[in-house]
Amino acid sequence: MPSTRSLPRASRHTDKPASDWGLFVRGFIKHPAMVASIVPSSGRLIRHMLDRVDWADCKVFVEYGPGVGTFCQAVLDRLAPDAEYIAIDPNPDFVEHLRHKIRDSRFTLIQGSAEDVRQILKDRGYDHADYILSGLPFTTLPAGVGDLIARETAAALRPGGAFLVYQFRPRVRNFFAPYLPKIDHAMEWWNVPPAQLWWAWKE
Repeated sequence: MPSTRSLPRASRHTDKPASDWGLFVRGFIKHPAMVASIVPSSGRLIRHMLDRVDWADCKVFVEYGPGVGTFCQAVLDRLAPDAEYIAIDPNPDFVEHLRHKIRDSRFTLIQGSAEDVRQILKDRGYDHADYILSGLPFTTLPAGVGDLIARETAAALRPGGAFLVYQFRPRVRNFFAPYLPKIDHAMEWWNVPPAQLWWAWKE
């Protein structure tokens, strides 16, 4: 029987869903340019977005703007025992919330900016990420920031990896298409509002 020390610690949810909802709404009110929607993503959207990840070949998974952790447990449920999940969020309220909510040895939470993804990966001992997930509202970010994040993301991904993006405005694609032109697209109608989904692959 393997030692329990070799297994990831299970995630523990210390807050009720209502707490998540309240914090999410407060985050939207305080920082509307950084939070894409007042409603967290649906379970259908989460499954749809993650279905194209090759989890057997994923050792480093990054998420920009995890917020209250809508995707976190779904990612951890799929992630290999020896992989790492790096979540980057600039909002101190969300960061504090997730530090109490997620207890898993594979989960690393960084208070910072997606612009610095390559330095964050380097600080963790990695050259590249396998997959990067983002629900950031690129169209409402300060001028130049969205383009910088897209460029740094493309540089941070390994060949064969993908940038997973879910958003509500189709022109968000314009930010990452110049750097990751091989793009798959779908719609998720079972979400409020219906969402655009992209998988931008690094060739």
